[in-house]
This record gives sequence, structure tokens and C-alpha cells, in this order.
Amino acid sequence: MIRPTQKKRLGLAIIGAGRVGLFRGGVAARHPMVDWIGIAEIKPDRGKQVGEAIGADYVTTDYKELLARPEVNAVIVATDEHLHVGPIMEAVARGLPLLIEKPLATDLNESIRVMHAIEKSGVDAVVGYTQRFRRRWLAAKEKVRTGALGDVTMVTSRAFMNRLVAIDNYRRTDKPETISPMVISGTHALDIVMWMMEDKRPVEVYARSVDKVLGPEWKGIDATAGLITFEDGSIYHLNISWALPVTWPGAVYSLEVGINGTDGVLTIDDTHRDIVLAVSQPTSEGYAPDKQRLVDFLGSYPPGDMALGELRGPMREETVSWLDRISLGVPTQAATAAEAHDRLMLTKALDLSAKLKRPIHLPLAVEDALRAA
Repeated sequence: MIRPTQKKRLGLAIIGAGRVGLFRGGVAARHPMVDWIGIAEIKPDRGKQVGEAIGADYVTTDYKELLARPEVNAVIVATDEHLHVGPIMEAVARGLPLLIEKPLATDLNESIRVMHAIEKSGVDAVVGYTQRFRRRWLAAKEKVRTGALGDVTMVTSRAFMNRLVAIDNYRRTDKPETISPMVISGTHALDIVMWMMEDKRPVEVYARSVDKVLGPEWKGIDATAGLITFEDGSIYHLNISWALPVTWPGAVYSLEVGINGTDGVLTIDDTHRDIVLAVSQPTSEGYAPDKQRLVDFLGSYPPGDMALGELRGPMREETVSWLDRISLGVPTQAATAAEAHDRLMLTKALDLSAKLKRPIHLPLAVEDALRAA
């Protein structure tokens, strides 16, 4: 058992009061070490609504104003993906520990700048790859880590999503070229697998994409399939589609992973087909409920599920774990800034390979990094 190494009362700044800000804020409001919560949200009505819901002590539309408050000694960045850089850099300049929603940035060069700033400052910053806090992935990690499979030689992952998440992301950006299924959603499966293979160095990616559904209207990508080759010859085959019909029952994410090793194999069915809800009238399940959806795979919404008035699931576990990390000094399995940048680099490399229709050597060369940006 790990004993706490420190005790620190927390004044928490939450920047961004969307779904994730509300979820994490609700969990934080119940943590015994959190004394004060402030919210910065660019939409005043939304900020007021979430502030009242979690009992926040302070609400503003200006994240710089919030971070300047003397009460603040910890920060959650939960804005839209393309708005992360400003709040992160401001918090780093003030030496404040951070929990950052993935990714660090949607632009590769900006991600490098943020990562270097975090490393140079020595700030304790982790990135919200929430699936690391689910029991099934922790069990898989332990078997790989302890050598139950021998040397891992090949991994496959297949992620299916209906198009609600894709359309929502394209609606919220004026730069659709920075939004792709691999960067926004495929990165979750990618992080899980790269976490399993953390001792192996990727050296090449090769990918292809399809844009027949989301391309004409949104200038987007439907699906990407790729292959990552490692220095020791191991391979990882992955694919992600977020263009399935709205009626696809996964509230968000259905994933299958297979891990092959020299001494064993591990398969994980994370499609959530074990609990199926079918109704006569639309319900409020998942990321963006739609009137056409009458069937859902319960549990496929990555943050977890609301039950008895509270969020239950990995985002709750992750938030509590981070608050314990900051207030009590308890170590966690959260992704580092360097790991988050690596995931962005890999997803950008896969997208670039699909665009150029050729292999991309890793790490990205300067000219390729500019094309990816």
C-alpha cells in the first residue's frame, strides 16, 4: 500500500465548463481536500449553470482572471481541443499543476511548444487519457508488464463510432483539416496500445483514409486504417471509423483489441454489447443524443455513466486519482505530457501517410512535421 507523502489543501481552477468540466467539477466538489473551486467559461450562461450545479465559489469568462486568483493552486483544462494552448501556457507560467484534457494541442508544433514549456518549468502536468483508469485495461497492462505474454509481437485494434461525435467536432471548428478520427478519437485506442508497448520504439507508419461520408459536407475523414512498425520488428495494426450511421448503438466508442506475444495472447472485447438498451422513445444516453437512436450499448460513453445523481466510471476514477496525486502525493498511471505529445505525433503521422499515400518514418522529419501542421 502506498502512503501519502504530503497533504495539500486545494483551490481548483476549472477552465472550460462543457461536459467534461461539469463531470470533473462534480467529482472535485466532493473531494475532501478541495476547499475552493473557480470556473472560467467563455459562455456566461453555461458557466453560471455549471457553477451552480457544482457549488463553485467563483465564475468568470476570463481564464487569466481565474488563474490570477490567490486561492488557485491546481488547474483542470477542459476547453474544446483547439483552445488548450493558452490556458496551459498561462498555468505553466504560474507554476500550477495541471490535469489537461487530451490533446495538448491540435497543431503538432504547438504541442511541441507546450510539452517543452511543461518540461522546462517542472510543473506536474498530466493528460486525460481516461481509459487508463478502467479495470479491463489495467488488467491487460499488468499481464503485459509482468511478461505473461512473453515478448509482444503484434497488436490489433478496431474502433467503431457513429458519426455524432464527428459532426459535433466539425461544427465546433473553423479548421476542419485539424480534425480527424485518428487525432480526436483514435488516439484513445492508440494510447492504450502504446502504453502496453511502452518499451518499444515506433519507427514507421503507413495508413490509408476514406472520406465518402463526412468529406463532401464537412471536409472531413470517415475512417483511417494504419500500421505502426517498431524498431524490433513488432507491429501494431489499427483502424478507427467515426462515420457509422447515427443509429449505430455505441453511444460513443466500441473497441476490440488483440495482443499477441511469443508466449500468449490477450483479447479484449470493449464493444459494450453485453448491456443493450432498446426503447420506444429517444433517451439521453451518450455524447449527443439523437431522436433517431432507440438502441444503445450501455457503458460505451468513455467518461462513464450517470447513476443515482453521480458520474460513475473512469473519469470519476481519474479525477479522484489526480486530486489525490496533487493533494497527497500519491502516484498515478496518468499519461505524461511527453506521452500525450507522442500520441499526437503518431496520429498526425498516420493522417499524413494517408494523405501522401506513402510510409512516414518516425520521428517526423522537419518537412513532414510542417506538412502535418
